[in-house]
Amino acid sequence: MSAVETHEDHDDIMTPAFEIEGADRGGRWVVTCDHACNLVPPEVAEGDLGLPQADMARHIAYDVGAAGVARHLAQALDGPVILSGFSRLVIDPNRGEDDPTLLMKIYDGSIIPANRHADAAEVELRLDLFHRPYHAALAGLIADRDRPVIVAIHSFTPQLVGRPPRPWHVGVLYAGDTRLALPLLARLNAEPDLCVGDNQPYSGHLPGDALDRHAVQPGRLHVLVEIRNDLIETPQAQADWGKRLAPQLVAALAQAELGNSSD
Repeated sequence: MSAVETHEDHDDIMTPAFEIEGADRGGRWVVTCDHACNLVPPEVAEGDLGLPQADMARHIAYDVGAAGVARHLAQALDGPVILSGFSRLVIDPNRGEDDPTLLMKIYDGSIIPANRHADAAEVELRLDLFHRPYHAALAGLIADRDRPVIVAIHSFTPQLVGRPPRPWHVGVLYAGDTRLALPLLARLNAEPDLCVGDNQPYSGHLPGDALDRHAVQPGRLHVLVEIRNDLIETPQAQADWGKRLAPQLVAALAQAELGNSSD
């Protein structure tokens, strides 16, 4: 299932802000993929941010491989998945509306020409067409679940320009609420073939981001999983990771809720 959300002043807009798959599945889990694709909709800068195709294929434009993992994971968890329908360089749905990195002008050594001089009106347009509809749809998905649990799937590049290589295969990110993150970390750390990042390669504390808005502030169980993108370049690898993470998440949830019931 996919849907288009538009502002009343933009009824001619046809680019979907998001895609939802498995909305009729009955499980508690809601899987999100905030950086699912590298599409620049024609409604924005005539579909061209001014970057070469090589840059649009990099992690700066989307989370390579994450969409495939998210789809397979949601299916294994019997829950829905929501995927963004636009590049993070158009506007980042994993940022709050007041975050200075909401609209990136330079990222990992690449200048984004169409964003360099974007004014407040342009930012508002992109929020209205893409960012807000994505979050409204996610809020609706969550509201349809009984005791929803949210897992966000992202991927990270093995190395940023001028930085040391990143050794982690997978990272578990969290802020103050560690109910689900810590059991998942323990389970993944027990896997002999994995180097697991604890709030690596990024901190999970990002006020106003998607999980903060839809999970942390309302007090819902949640976790963010980052997978190194060279490990999920192929459809088969994405399927394998989705199937590998599902039982670990289910077991971590059981442990989290057992711990809560014993308090």
